[in-house]
Amino acid sequence: MPEDAFHLADRVAALRSELVEFRRDLHAHPELSRLEQRTTAKVAERLRLAGLTPKLLPGTGLICDIGPGLAEGDRRRVVLRADLDALPVMDTSGVEWASIVPHVAHACGHDVHTTVVLGAGLVLAELAAAGQLSRGVRLLFQSAEEVQPGGALDAIAEGVLDGVSRVYAVHCDPRVDVGRIGTRIGPITSASDEVTVTLRGAGGHTSRPHRTGDVVFALGQVITQVPAVLGRRLDPRSGVNLTWGAVQAGSAPNAIPATGTARGTLRCLDVRAWEQASAVFQEAVQQVVAPYGVEAEVRHLRGVPPVENDEHSVAVLEAAARDVLGEDAVQLTEQSLGGEDFAWYLTKVPGAMARLGTRTPGGRSFDLHQGDFRVDERALDSGVLLLARTALSAAGD
Repeated sequence: MPEDAFHLADRVAALRSELVEFRRDLHAHPELSRLEQRTTAKVAERLRLAGLTPKLLPGTGLICDIGPGLAEGDRRRVVLRADLDALPVMDTSGVEWASIVPHVAHACGHDVHTTVVLGAGLVLAELAAAGQLSRGVRLLFQSAEEVQPGGALDAIAEGVLDGVSRVYAVHCDPRVDVGRIGTRIGPITSASDEVTVTLRGAGGHTSRPHRTGDVVFALGQVITQVPAVLGRRLDPRSGVNLTWGAVQAGSAPNAIPATGTARGTLRCLDVRAWEQASAVFQEAVQQVVAPYGVEAEVRHLRGVPPVENDEHSVAVLEAAARDVLGEDAVQLTEQSLGGEDFAWYLTKVPGAMARLGTRTPGGRSFDLHQGDFRVDERALDSGVLLLARTALSAAGD
């Protein structure tokens, strides 16, 4: 471990107990998207205690700059990003610091992300005070990652990327052992959109389907045929996946309803296919229902593009991990079909997201977005070390 990495490790060790307590407090008091008032206030309070000047964003969330300012037109600040919001899920983890808010839980690890970026910021603030931070670093605590198209767009509209050269983040990964990270050049997540198809017809008796627009039958064709059409109209290497999650039509076995709805998610591993998918999807629905005498209303809510990690930014993350976590701390991760609004930042500036190991070696993997999600809290140390070292390295680009 390089000498400066030892100094980082000492600083992180001094914060360990506080950060564990901070994370547990956030876990016990989760807040849904765009309602993260308490969480924002807790982060801002701790940053002010460190002598920093956080700037609150409209609604919820904040940014906080550390280190040297920028000259006019300079774009050399590095951003470390965290997301603040929790999920509408019941906490069934059984830990002493489980959520006290009914049906709301940090089941995706955003409490970890927030604490890690805060901890990295506190370490970097100490270095800045000692004159050891050569370039500015911006901490970004963003709201509403869990809703589409995501709070990242709100943050970008507020100018959080002004003067920024690169942006970095971590995301909890229960498939990776604590003390390790997963990285990947290029797409690491998927595009994720919400789609709704509503069919309307005259309705009627099931004994006379020829006198109606059979909404239920047509809806069945949409459910089975449209995914197949997408697989033939878009490059199969793009990993296009349309999966239906909710279907509603009718209430009686002998009556053909006048309306029916199918809702689902459309995911793409490739941003080019994602850009084409909407037009293909809408055209496919209209063509599939055309023979059945029903009208189709198609609603396609664009979500997020894939997170596409920049090669240089991944190299910085990997070098930082080897410096502070060990030579064997980096592993290649697979591309996920999950969506992440961190992708929006990467459409503006280069950067990368790493998967932060949260699994106890030899232990169980607690899946994301499940009420029993748990992390090995040693991941806090790993994440703080990684992001602090990454910021120092990236600042020297």
